[in-house]
Amino acid sequence: MRAMILAAGLGTRLWPLTADRAKAAVPFLNKPIIVHLIEYLKRYGFADVIINLHHQGESIRRVVGDGSAWGVRVFYSEESEILGTGGALDKVRHLLQEETFLVINGKIITDIDLHAVCEAHRQRAALATLVLMKNIRRERFSIVEVDGDGSIVRFGGMPSPALDEASDDHVPLLFTGIQIVEPEIFEFIPRGVFSHTTVDVYPRAIACGRRIAAYIAEGQWYELSTLERYLNASLAFLHSEGRSFIAGEGTVIEDGAEVRESVLWKRVHIGRGARLQHCIIGDEVTIPSESDLRRVAIVRAALCPSPSVGTIVGQNLLVPF
Repeated sequence: MRAMILAAGLGTRLWPLTADRAKAAVPFLNKPIIVHLIEYLKRYGFADVIINLHHQGESIRRVVGDGSAWGVRVFYSEESEILGTGGALDKVRHLLQEETFLVINGKIITDIDLHAVCEAHRQRAALATLVLMKNIRRERFSIVEVDGDGSIVRFGGMPSPALDEASDDHVPLLFTGIQIVEPEIFEFIPRGVFSHTTVDVYPRAIACGRRIAAYIAEGQWYELSTLERYLNASLAFLHSEGRSFIAGEGTVIEDGAEVRESVLWKRVHIGRGARLQHCIIGDEVTIPSESDLRRVAIVRAALCPSPSVGTIVGQNLLVPF
């Protein structure tokens, strides 16, 4: 079975971390997200991986190459114009039309059991099986409505905040971005145009009487599309190991500096007496001595000489979140 990683997104909500790289090339715990995903897929036996590219696609090519470092074979699909999740599949239908395949979003970290997902898909004889999870915190993820037979009936809006503790029966479901799909799905994907699977493809298939099954998963799942989510996911892993921050190779923290609840990338220099809390610091950034920074993402200003968001201070661009 082949797998496709959707990695062509613009990474707008993760900016400025995506100023010089694709979202999937952003490091998570000192390793690019795309590498986490390839290793995850390899653990479940996927040896052929397709990756679509658009924004800063070369940053993914530099990290992944031909995939041989992980024992997989990688095929790239370049999108000169972004095609959406459905259009991305249409562009590589020649690589996916022979057998069941997996599609996974390029901005997630997860340990969901793919063997269990694949087995559930085989048993249900569905056109596609979408992996869902309970949105207990009612975050801003679209609601997926499922009937009593375990079939998806529609994709809805965002959940409203819970006024009190909701029972399990009333916890909204979210789509994790993981799906097992049959090649017959291409009957419902428009040719040569932008389309989204949850907007243009699956609703059309459902309307035609085809079954789109739901698999409600357990386990860890983090979606990293915003600065807030990226930092929170990083801290969840760090706290589980008794740590409060992480620093990439070549990073220097001078005496008297205090770093808490933060992520530092490679070759960062934190000056004497500086205080950082809930910060994300990009490669090769120097934080001046005695700085006091909270809830801000910082990259070198040279990457974004005319930013529409944030403030340039010295050699750095600061974007609060």
